[in-house]
Amino acid sequence: MALSSNPNGDVFLVSAARTPIGRFGGSLADVPATTLGSIAIKAAVERSGLPADSIDEVYMGQVIQAGAGQAPARQAALQAGLADSTSATTINKVCGSGLKAIMLAAAGIRAGDAELVVAGGMESMDQGPFLLPKGRFGYRLGTGELIDATVQDGLWCATELVHMGTHAERVAGSNRVSREDQDRFALESHQKAIDATDAGRFAAEIVPVPVRTGKEETLFEEDEAPRRDSSIESLGRLKPAFALPDPGEDQQPITASVTAGNAPGITDGAAATVVASERAVERFDLKPLARIIGYSQADVQPRWLFLAPIRGVQRLLARIEMPIEAFDLVEINEAFAAQVLADGRELGFDWSRVNVNGGAIALGHPIGASGARIVATLLHELHRREGRYGLATLCLGGGGAVAMAFERV
Repeated sequence: MALSSNPNGDVFLVSAARTPIGRFGGSLADVPATTLGSIAIKAAVERSGLPADSIDEVYMGQVIQAGAGQAPARQAALQAGLADSTSATTINKVCGSGLKAIMLAAAGIRAGDAELVVAGGMESMDQGPFLLPKGRFGYRLGTGELIDATVQDGLWCATELVHMGTHAERVAGSNRVSREDQDRFALESHQKAIDATDAGRFAAEIVPVPVRTGKEETLFEEDEAPRRDSSIESLGRLKPAFALPDPGEDQQPITASVTAGNAPGITDGAAATVVASERAVERFDLKPLARIIGYSQADVQPRWLFLAPIRGVQRLLARIEMPIEAFDLVEINEAFAAQVLADGRELGFDWSRVNVNGGAIALGHPIGASGARIVATLLHELHRREGRYGLATLCLGGGGAVAMAFERV
């Protein structure tokens, strides 16, 4: 909804910080999600200039929570040095968790329930445990099956009982997104992310993470998933990675085209923002990054989740009475290349404004963190370019999408 008529004033994002993103089995594999979240929270609060005890509430997304311990958001808030009196809530809206956390922060501020809220997300996909569902009371006979919590809770459609990649194949087939277009988009994502890294464009949003190798502690400071050796030829040699959907009555048989190369990797990371009321901005003399113009949610059939951003963005644009052409930058989560291309074609994206520093195919998609990560990247780049309007959107498992619009301050 649009926020301009809110009697409690506008809602602002004051700061946004994220950790570097670690690849599967990489530098962050041994760092719990709550620790990653605490690092992002501490950096966001410090960069806002606010005292740690001024924060009213914390919302942090996390999808793979099995084994993480009670109240992960509360753990992260306390590790970050926030006051014992600061409430904290963990959000699970799958890939949209981090952005939904920001929405909840804005809604609470609009309602007058809070004035300063930390909102973001965190994920260690590496630390998702293996589950033994029947193990509590033992097995009389036979073999027990281990279930991978990272796949089961993060990457598996609970209604259609297929991998997210199968739904990506459905969208590629129904929207005629070719393998060549998907691979080309993936390569460009890597190239843009590498260019941004080399030029230092991520420096303003990243906070380093201390990691230990043996007895030595070092700082992990740079995203490690972008591939410098990627090429259209190497991408073209990869085999399709997912089962094809049953075409049913809604489309023709599908030619497999979704690979590990045109999909994001399994990764670890965290991001956090400080969301403030207009009154808090004035009282603490804060210097916001952006004003939240509005936000929306939309849902479709679970099998068509990758098309949900079309409806979500259209609903947002109608509410705030702005055309897509008004936005200087767009960050859309790259759940799969097929998804971004299908959504962007329908929404009429100017591709020169979309994911200009690369996206999740290159950087990675730590599920619970991605919604806040794309906001951090969007707002810092909007300031660097001195643009005015930015749009962030993600699809999410179960058939949903979230979207939010910002104006640079």
